[in-house]
Amino acid sequence: MLFPLHHIGFLVKDVSLAASDFVSRLGYVVDSDVIEDPVQTAYVQFLRQPGAHNWLELVMPNGPESKLLGALQKGGGLHHLCYEVEDIARACEHLRRRSMLMIARPVPAIAFPGRRIAWFMDRSNFLLELLEAGEGPLSLTQGAARS
Repeated sequence: MLFPLHHIGFLVKDVSLAASDFVSRLGYVVDSDVIEDPVQTAYVQFLRQPGAHNWLELVMPNGPESKLLGALQKGGGLHHLCYEVEDIARACEHLRRRSMLMIARPVPAIAFPGRRIAWFMDRSNFLLELLEAGEGPLSLTQGAARS
């Protein structure tokens, strides 16, 4: 079973300000609009360094009821790793058999039209997102072709 890295999720107070900082300090290029995902209670934006095969996802709570506020109040920063997988059901079962707790079953994701995401956590509070492989501007296959 392969788990190629799709993106690193970074929790921020302000997506626009954080994007500007990553662009000016580290040479990232903004690779998506700001996307609101009400299911994930977040605004997200994807950035990528030229020639890179994966993204940085900036994640910001979408309001006072966001499930991300607690983590942001603890300081934000590195939030999760996301892996793009060919068979999300099989990947979910693989992680469950290896002592990871599924905290959110696969659901369609606004940022990846037609593709599902699932969330897992382990005993050390490592947060992992699975993304179903497929076509689109934020797919590893499409991203590699553009590099």
